[in-house]
Parts: sequence; structure tokens; C-alpha cells
Amino acid sequence: MSDWTEKYRPTTLSEVRGNNKARDALEEWAETWDDHRDAAIVHGSPGVGKTSAAHALASDMGWPVMELNASDSRGADVIERVAGEASKSGTLSAGGTGRRLVILDEADNFHGNADYGGSAEVTRVVKEANQPVVLVANEFYDMSKSLRNACETIEFRDVSKRSIVPVLRDICRREDVEYEDEALEKIAESTSGDLRSAVNDLQAVAEQTDKLTVDDVVTSQRDTTEGIFDFLDTVIKEADAEGALRASYDVDENPDEMLNWIEDNVPKDYEGGELADAYQYLSNADRWLGRVRSSQNYSFWRYATDNMTAGVAASRRGDKGGWTRYGPPSYWSKLGRTKGTRNTRDAIAERVAEREGTSVATARREILPFLSAMTHHCKNRELTVRMAGAYELDESEVSFVTGSGKSTNKVESIVEDAEERREKQTVEHSGSAFFNTGDSSGDDNQSAGSDESDESATNESTAGEESDGQETLAAASGSDDGGSESGVEEGATEADEDDDQSGLSDFM
Repeated sequence: MSDWTEKYRPTTLSEVRGNNKARDALEEWAETWDDHRDAAIVHGSPGVGKTSAAHALASDMGWPVMELNASDSRGADVIERVAGEASKSGTLSAGGTGRRLVILDEADNFHGNADYGGSAEVTRVVKEANQPVVLVANEFYDMSKSLRNACETIEFRDVSKRSIVPVLRDICRREDVEYEDEALEKIAESTSGDLRSAVNDLQAVAEQTDKLTVDDVVTSQRDTTEGIFDFLDTVIKEADAEGALRASYDVDENPDEMLNWIEDNVPKDYEGGELADAYQYLSNADRWLGRVRSSQNYSFWRYATDNMTAGVAASRRGDKGGWTRYGPPSYWSKLGRTKGTRNTRDAIAERVAEREGTSVATARREILPFLSAMTHHCKNRELTVRMAGAYELDESEVSFVTGSGKSTNKVESIVEDAEERREKQTVEHSGSAFFNTGDSSGDDNQSAGSDESDESATNESTAGEESDGQETLAAASGSDDGGSESGVEEGATEADEDDDQSGLSDFM
């Protein structure tokens, strides 16, 4: 049996149910696009018909569709190549207008290292687009403010029960499914405004019976805010150990998220010894989750869940009555506030790791703190210049490592000097690539009988060239009055010629 959500997907805007106002606004946006040329953000809860409405709009307007799912391809290069090109070029087959509709689905789903630069690239694309662009999002405020401000916004609300039931009834008639009206109403009530889930539930039940009755309708618990709050009440206040564990089976949260919810809210009802015992169980759960992350053995999840649910419930001493104002984990808001800083840190760590031949975790945990201490506030300017040159850091990245303001003249001059140093080293390390090979043979003949002059020249050049090569830690961190020359070892020049490895040693 085919998927009914695809089989009965709306083909025109007039078939989109439950969001007449949003549907009309989307149609008006498309018809007047030549006047405003803005992109549109269509946002709302999952399953309310956002993507279907975008495709139906393209069908009504006679526009070919180019769709990119942000969950699959989120990097700036992919967005530039696909969405960027589609937004700039028309098509000869798109009627007389030459228009095509670019749909970026799940446009709020830009998270993690793979997305570094992706959000900024999407903002640039929609601002420069010469074709209509629709961004589909579940969480409007998860998108960057600059992207939201650059687009027209259209909100799709949850589909009401009275709009869902006629859709289910129509599908039953087309599929020759006998039904009771009460059964369709129960499906509509249980899906909390999610039309797609209602159709899926209808198909799941209809495949198992000849006639759809109320008793046949068994739907799973949906992922709703009320669901997680009821779960917290059950674990923290009401159920015994076994009941708390069973309650976790009906919550659509993975153990990591569940632990964050319980950890943040258990102190609102527990205190003293019971709170200490509860945190002990939560600590055990966190250890098991750590084993999952390190070994990728997800069978350990069961032990984590046992501790964070049954363990917390068993720690309760006495009845917990009344109403408690539970809230989302503060850890999540902290991650949101520090996302930009973490992206900068990870970008630097990846560059350091690649150059030093180590893991990103080691670079982040061990090398970056060392660099930060050695170059604090750019006090050792020469060392900071070497660092910026070695890892190709810009102003914001130098500011991150040293703790200095990125817009200061000091940081800007350091980055400029680092760039000059890199260009100079490129020429010096090029060998004979920039010179006539005939000249070098003459130099070799001249130097054949001049061992003494060569030794003198080497000693004289060591002091000047060693600042670009390998120094001891004491010399690098010494005073800025030129005294570091005395700390250069006599064999340093020969070592530089033999060792072409670059990295931390460049500025140590």
C-alpha cells in the first residue's frame, strides 16, 4: 500500500486545509514577487502542510521547483552551488516568465560544524536572489535574526480538528474504508493539530481492520510540551521506581535530552538527602551516556534510563504534592548563547589539529589553552605574530585566543604582520622556483673554495633568520628588546634545514 500522505498531498493551494489565511498570503506573495522580490519564510509546527503548500503554489504558478533539504546539505559550499545558482538563473521551460521556485526545506536546521558559514550563505542567497525563494522552517526563532529580517514571514498554525476530520473522511471514501465518525474524531484529537500524523495514523489502523471503529484507534503519544511535563511529574512526584521507568517508554526524548530535563527540574521538589541521592543516580546515568558516546554501543542507554528514572523516583522521601513550575533545561539556552564562540573555537582547533597532526579534541583541550596563556593580551607581540601566521588567524580569531579586542589597532597590525611573514616565507621556501637555474650554478662555483666565509655568513645570519625559524621557549617568551638572539643555539640553522615540519614549533 502506498503512503497516503504522498498519495493525497495537495496539488493546488485550494486543496490545502486548515490555514486559509496563510495560504492566501503565500499566493499573494508569489503573484506580487516582481514588485518586492523578497524571499518568504513559511514556518509552523511539523505536519501542518508547509512544504505541501509550497509545492502546490509552484503548481498553481506553473513554476518548476528546485528543492534543497537543509538537514542533508547544510554547508555553505553546497548552499552556494545549489540554492545560489537556482536563485540566479531562470529556465526556458518555465512558461513566459522564466521563473522557478527554490524551496529550502528545514531551513531552521543549521547546527554543528558542518553548518559553519551555512546560515550566512543562506542570508546572502535570499538577499541577492533573482528567483522566488521559500524557506520552510519548524522553529522560526532558531533562524538567525538577519535571515528573518531579510524575508517575508508567513505562519502556518496547527490544523484544527474540524479541518482534519473532513480530510480523513475523504481519504476513507477514496480508499473504500468503512469508518465510524467517532473513530475519525478520536484520531484528529490525538494528533494535536498535526494533519500528516493524522493521515499516517488513519492508514496504520485501516490496514489492520475491515471497518474503522473507536476501539481500533490506538495512537502513540505525540511529542508535545505537555507530554514532557507530565513525565516530570510522574518521575519526580508520583510513580514508584518501576512506574517511572515505564513512563519513560512513552516520552519521545532520547536519554541525553531526558537527563537534561530531569537534572534541571529535580531540585524544585527534592532537597537534602533525597536530592543528594537523586543526583548520585543522575551521575551514574551520565557515566553510562559517556560510554555510549565513546563506544557507540547504544545498548548502554537502558542503564542510563534506569538510573535517571527509577533511581530518581526511588530517592523520593515522602509525598510531593502541589503544582511545580517546570522549565526547559538551562543547558540548552547556554548552548544557544555560546554557539558563535564555540564555532570560532572549533574552527581554530581544526586548523591547529590539521597542522600539528593531532585530534581536534586534543587541540581544543590542550593546545589552545597553552596558546592563550602564552599570547595573553598580545603582550608577547612577536610570539602572537608567529601564531597568527602559523595558523592563518584573522582578527576575530586572534582576539579569541589572546583575549584582546578584535577591532583594536594592535590586533589588526598583528594580523597584517603575520600575512607579510607568510608571504615572505612562501618565497624563501620555494627553492629555485622563482629564480633562473643558470644563476644558481654560478653561485655554487663561487662557494666551492670559501668555507671560512660561509661559516662567518652563517653565524651572522643566524641572529636575523632564527626569528623566522625554530627558537627555544625561553627565547620566544623573553623581552622584546632584542635579547632573544643570545638564546639561539648554534645548531639551530642546520636543524631548520633538516626539519621542514611547521606548526607550534614555528613560534616556540
